[in-house]
Amino acid sequence: MKVFYASIEDVMREAAARWTLVAYFLLSTIFIITFASALNLDVVDGALAGAKLFGKDIHTRGEMPIERLVLGFESVFSVILYVLCTLLAVFATAHLVPRMQEKGTIDLFLSRPVSRLKLLMSRYVAGLILSGLNVFYLLGSLWLIMLWKTHVAHPRFLLAGLMILFVIAVLLAFSFLIGVITSSTAVSIMMTYGLFLFSVVIFFEHTRLAAAVASEWKAKLLEGMYWIAPKLVDIGKGVTAYVSTQTGPFKMESALTPGPFITTAAFAIVCLVVASWMFQRKEF
Repeated sequence: MKVFYASIEDVMREAAARWTLVAYFLLSTIFIITFASALNLDVVDGALAGAKLFGKDIHTRGEMPIERLVLGFESVFSVILYVLCTLLAVFATAHLVPRMQEKGTIDLFLSRPVSRLKLLMSRYVAGLILSGLNVFYLLGSLWLIMLWKTHVAHPRFLLAGLMILFVIAVLLAFSFLIGVITSSTAVSIMMTYGLFLFSVVIFFEHTRLAAAVASEWKAKLLEGMYWIAPKLVDIGKGVTAYVSTQTGPFKMESALTPGPFITTAAFAIVCLVVASWMFQRKEF
């Protein structure tokens, strides 16, 4: 276990030495400062009398209850942070496997009394820790800013970070698989971003495309691709519905169904199993 923890510590030291850690949190800090300075609220007796965002007035019909305003802002920013946190996490962690497999570096890692499986999993856990710290740094900071400006606290905004971290874990598993296969950071980033975009396209278009193709097997193939791919849009809708507790287009009851989470978790598990199997059989 000590060796496992030492491997996680190595990842953190490596991230700090390569300025990845600094750049990661610097970008997040810029976003937080921008949000804090851009939002100006005039709250009178628990109601919104006036609001400005980036110096422009936000028009409302009469005085809006401040709780409703906070829910609106947090639901919008949950979508932004869902995309921002996942893409930043991929960029910050895609190097973990390719860097480890470089000549000389892998020899040093394999000389340690730790199995290849534990070595790979320790870097996966370290990547999740690094990403998780940034997720809750962003969400926690924005939550505190909203609390400071409005004196309204909604814990759901913070808890939504667990769903965002879940998506990061899925993309990180896929990134590790590509990293084991190609030993390339650039390819890992491009393929993982490609998976993100593919999951968005297949969500919106799989039904229409399946209806448009001439062959039944092609329609089944498209439908199968939808169920195999991670359900990133479904989970993103679930994040928004959970934060806003709304009853509109993204009803919480329909958005937070277990199906997308189960199939997406299965995708991540398969990626990790295949990556572990290939890494253990790989010759260095």
